[in-house]
Amino acid sequence: MAGRHAGLDLIVIEAEHLYSRPGNPYVGPDGWDWPDNWKRFAALSWVAAELGNGLIEGYRPQLIHCHDWQAGLTPAYIKFGPSVGVKTVMTIHNIAFKGFFGPDVFGQLRLPSHAFSVSGVEFHGGISYLKSGMECADFVTTVSPNYASEICTPEFGMGLEGLLNGRSDTVTGILNGIDTVAWDPAIDKALVQPFSANNIQKRHLNKQEVAKKFELDGIDGPLFCVISRLTDQKGMDLLLEALDGLVALGGRLAVLGSGDEALEHGFRNARTRHPGKVGLITGYNEQLSHLIQGGADAILIPSRFEPCGLTQLYGLRYGCVPVVSRIGGLADTIIDANPAALEAGVATGILFSANNTHALYEAIRKAVRLYRDEKSWKKMQRRGMKSEVSWHNSARRYVDLYTSLIGIQLNDDID
Repeated sequence: MAGRHAGLDLIVIEAEHLYSRPGNPYVGPDGWDWPDNWKRFAALSWVAAELGNGLIEGYRPQLIHCHDWQAGLTPAYIKFGPSVGVKTVMTIHNIAFKGFFGPDVFGQLRLPSHAFSVSGVEFHGGISYLKSGMECADFVTTVSPNYASEICTPEFGMGLEGLLNGRSDTVTGILNGIDTVAWDPAIDKALVQPFSANNIQKRHLNKQEVAKKFELDGIDGPLFCVISRLTDQKGMDLLLEALDGLVALGGRLAVLGSGDEALEHGFRNARTRHPGKVGLITGYNEQLSHLIQGGADAILIPSRFEPCGLTQLYGLRYGCVPVVSRIGGLADTIIDANPAALEAGVATGILFSANNTHALYEAIRKAVRLYRDEKSWKKMQRRGMKSEVSWHNSARRYVDLYTSLIGIQLNDDID
């Protein structure tokens, strides 16, 4: 099927037996992967490759850009199919999700037998769709420069660091951006009171509303927030360990998220233990997340790994100071409020060592101390709000990459 939406031409697979299902595109209503996900996403990749091979008369793309394991077979279909000159780019959003399936599905993938090899789709005796994309694409990108370096190490490479090091000249990190129209505190209807960097004092009305929704008492002290999946990867266990200290320092905490049952239970206990000081709303609510960013003083992101992260970018945009692990894209996007950065007037947040409860607590304590210096805190908020968090610069880098791969100049009018 073909159509048009928001000014974009779309080509859509019509296969109800594969895609017309409850749940979301990846899992069923029970939260478990569909058992035929190997087929569902092989079909997606197959059609993408067929389009590259000229499936539609008069239309042949010069380049196919694939994202994550769900599209990872596309470069393999191109590499092991007829040579038509189409280039492929593979972007890794999170290398932990490899799209791994048993070798028994290989015979149904429409690939030649020699594709089941180290230089093809094979991975530890099975098939990894992500690995096949990384192996077969002309170029590999990921979502931040720091994460591109991290995944070349055993600590973060998830068993794929050897492949990445072997083709390091075709691997790069390009930061994600955010939609600065959808996330604009000056016009955001999810806020009780819109505001800008020039009238940041209006944020206090949003802070009052956040406190009300999370049943928190008083807003004189710093209001910290979490908007996240509640998982160990996101460092939520570390936050639970540091939470009593946060409250003892005079802070409040509003948590919006869901995830591991034990962690949800831990935050419920914390709410009971600290009534009026800790609030929890499970699940996800887009409108509420906007309000929280527009009202909380600081957002806590203690991730153990974070390819890029978007919540810290939303935080910058909304004057919600990011307090984040020095990891992945978090380290690429936040300038730590160390003495030199504060003196130079460039700090936008607080960085601390990942996977370390004590470091997290010290970062919280630092945030509380800086918050009490109202003039300095508001300066840091305004600097964050003026940070470049859009796709503008990153889009230009992708235009340059595409140009280098296909060998012709593209229209780079991306303003």
